[in-house]
Amino acid sequence: MAKNNRGFRFTLAEIVFLFFIVISSVMLTFSSGSFVLNFKKIGFTVFSSAEKCVFVVIDGVKDTVNSVAELRKLKKDYNELVSKLENYEQLQRSNADIRKENERLRELLEFSNGTEEKNIASQIISRDLDDTYAYLTIDKGSINGIKKNMPVLAFQNGNRGLVGKIVQVGVFTSQVMPVYNINNNVSARIQNTRDLGLVSGLGNPESPLQMRYIRKRVAPDLSFGDIIVTSGENDNYMRDIQIGTISKITVLDYNSSLNIEVTPIIDFSRLENVIVVNPKELNTKNRTE
Repeated sequence: MAKNNRGFRFTLAEIVFLFFIVISSVMLTFSSGSFVLNFKKIGFTVFSSAEKCVFVVIDGVKDTVNSVAELRKLKKDYNELVSKLENYEQLQRSNADIRKENERLRELLEFSNGTEEKNIASQIISRDLDDTYAYLTIDKGSINGIKKNMPVLAFQNGNRGLVGKIVQVGVFTSQVMPVYNINNNVSARIQNTRDLGLVSGLGNPESPLQMRYIRKRVAPDLSFGDIIVTSGENDNYMRDIQIGTISKITVLDYNSSLNIEVTPIIDFSRLENVIVVNPKELNTKNRTE
């Protein structure tokens, strides 16, 4: 008995029928926009999603680039502002220094004009801080009328005080022996009691001056802060120029005199400008105005 091996086959009519079904479905899809599988919608979704992804990536890269550029600009602006602020602060400091300098020079000018004796305004240009021989050098000399032994004064904190005296004169510069030089002995008086003594230094501007030869019996009449002034004797300095104030009084059993420490009226560490005075000539600055 023979087996029937005939497989499943489409007839021509069936194939034509299926073809028309497929064609009809495709035409129906593109004409009505709807079908079991909406290919038009699927295509739009795929392409729009891809386009959105591309847009998101490009937009993200663009934002990153813009952020980097903006950050660079902000950093540049910040550096410029910091530089301007530093320049402004420097300008403020410079203006403050200029104002202080102008104030100091104005006080010096008023002091110079108000002094009865002829005087020459000078500036300190160097300092010899040797403990044994301490000197100051000023920027005025014989060409400016300065002579040896002329007293040197200064105006500081509203006080006229003694700086020292001229000991050496050059053509354009002069040397000043300050009151704290150990070789400078100044005849002085205690202002309120008028007791006479001698003031000398220890060679160091930071050390107090020493006043000697004040009798012990006047100790009860003395007080801390009493002013010491020049006596005007020996023709070295004008009278009643402030030297300093009493800061310490020591009574020694073996000595008939008091040991008195004097704080200079002038702060030599801040001293810049001085006045060299000629006591033998009158100041004609105000007279000529």
